[in-house]
Amino acid sequence: MINREESHDEIGDNHIGSCAQNPLRKDAFDLSDDEKIESIKKDVKNILLTLGMDLTDDSMKGTPNRVAKMFVKEIFGGLNPDRKPKASTFDNNYKYGEMLVEKNIIVYSTCEHHLLPIIGRAHVAYISNGTVIGLSKMNRIVEYYSKRPQVQERLTMQIVQELQNALGTQDVACVIDAKHLCVNSRGISDIESSTVTSEFGGKFKEAQARREFLDYIKLETKF
Repeated sequence: MINREESHDEIGDNHIGSCAQNPLRKDAFDLSDDEKIESIKKDVKNILLTLGMDLTDDSMKGTPNRVAKMFVKEIFGGLNPDRKPKASTFDNNYKYGEMLVEKNIIVYSTCEHHLLPIIGRAHVAYISNGTVIGLSKMNRIVEYYSKRPQVQERLTMQIVQELQNALGTQDVACVIDAKHLCVNSRGISDIESSTVTSEFGGKFKEAQARREFLDYIKLETKF
């Protein structure tokens, strides 16, 4: 008989995602942020006490509250649709018809299997079909979908899908190169390895456009 707990551990240890969307319950937003913070604060306190930490120490007194606030308002803030950035678009009045690439966008996310950091860079590109988007909005879209318990493959797909919807074109691509601390700092403890994921839509599925995008990523940025 298969032990379901062992099966779930195996999936998590091998960093296998189970669904294309973040697995949220229907009641995910029934509680306010403040109510969530109060609840999480108690859980964090219990974890620390169970580990044997002295929460009367000046350094530890505020830790449960700090962690709870960080979870709700910072590192998992992208779960809340109210925080979704408005992807303002504009007419491509200057008729720029080539590829636009925004590279080296910093990614700070959290692996949903062990709740340890994913740190890396995203490279995003699109080809306008008459609409353009502000450069900073591309960064904000990456940030929004990163601030969740994540799987890197899903994150890559979500960034592309969001830009496709905003721009009204399938011609969007994203490559992410990131280190997973659940691999680097525990388990196999391989501090050198990183994970690369990609998602290519529309014209980027064609070899020439894909190669052009990947060549742009390699360019050294000098100031």
